[in-house]
Amino acid sequence: MKHWLMKSEPDAFSITDLQRTTTEPWSGVRNYQARNFMRDDMRVDDKILLYHSNANPSGVAGLATVASAAYPDATQFDVGSDYFDPKATLQSPRWFLVDVRFSKIFPRTIPLAELRLIPDLVDMLLFQRSRLSVQPVEPRHYRLIAALGS
Repeated sequence: MKHWLMKSEPDAFSITDLQRTTTEPWSGVRNYQARNFMRDDMRVDDKILLYHSNANPSGVAGLATVASAAYPDATQFDVGSDYFDPKATLQSPRWFLVDVRFSKIFPRTIPLAELRLIPDLVDMLLFQRSRLSVQPVEPRHYRLIAALGS
């Protein structure tokens, strides 16, 4: 089992939205490295820290799990979508997604500023100026943050 951090702007899709829908396709990812993580490395039941970016405060808002194997992101074929990709074809899709299932909302978002102060998290990819919306997380980092949120 692997562990992940997935970012979402809460104005677009929040942990509360995921709680309401229960399971949601994680569409619209348009970074090749993030796509590769979803397509090649994510497996059903992998654990996810759901991170609210561009929020006040930005931070980890809750937990989710990977609910499906990767499959083509339909938004790449939709000319009306902000995520349309004219180079993508049904025979050769460029963008993939996984379904994400709600697990838990934290009583409070754990702010990025607070996470930065925890010595055991100093080597987390999140703090390495990574702008990736999907990134791997060490199991020990996941456990520590999940415990903080409980």
